[in-house]
Amino acid sequence: MSQGRTLTFNIFRYDPQVPDDKPKMVKYQLEEAPGMTVFIALNMLREQQDPSLQFDFVCRAGICGSCAMVINGYPTLACRTLTSKYPKGEITLMPLPGFELIGDLSVNTGKFMRELAERLKLWLHPRNDEVDIHRIEAPMDPEEAAKLYELERCVECGVCVSACATKQMRDTFVGAVGMMKIARFELDSRDARSVEDFYHVIGNQDGVFGCMTLLGCQDNCPKDLPHMQQIAYLRRKMATALV
Repeated sequence: MSQGRTLTFNIFRYDPQVPDDKPKMVKYQLEEAPGMTVFIALNMLREQQDPSLQFDFVCRAGICGSCAMVINGYPTLACRTLTSKYPKGEITLMPLPGFELIGDLSVNTGKFMRELAERLKLWLHPRNDEVDIHRIEAPMDPEEAAKLYELERCVECGVCVSACATKQMRDTFVGAVGMMKIARFELDSRDARSVEDFYHVIGNQDGVFGCMTLLGCQDNCPKDLPHMQQIAYLRRKMATALV
């Protein structure tokens, strides 16, 4: 068996918790293995060369969204990115912009998502406020359930936020992930909120009318979610609220 090629990783290193530490790029080299992903390579680097290297992961299967980072200039998931994708064998890794840095490649997407949920009230507002645990749950139309399931596939990785030029310029912009979640509840027949209610949340420059339609969210989403379709849908809905 022929020996694998040598990969060169240029990795951003900075720990804000360490006094006097400064951002820098550190170079590592590693022999490539068949089917190797960037995630596998990072684990090998941490185990074999530098145990202080910080990055996040949970599922290793593109489901949790934890290992999102910028790979050669593109935000994506490390566990779904093969090293063989890069013919020169040179890979540069940076943390996702737009989030609080924990250290190296690790960012606090959870804090952002929690604050977004509180700001946009991203939970079901039932039409009937009375709770009856003995009442049989009302059936949902299969077509409606399929539409909601499509939007529920978001893993909150933060890639769409980092790929959004508007979000990088205006911190108050809710981003594609916020609008995707709003669309999910606007489509839900069980939610009591009206179009006017949603308009007061995202019917402004921080919401649907601030999107510049550069398709960064659509092009980079690792789950191939229909971001632009839902943003266009919400724009039409918000426009009707003005009539």
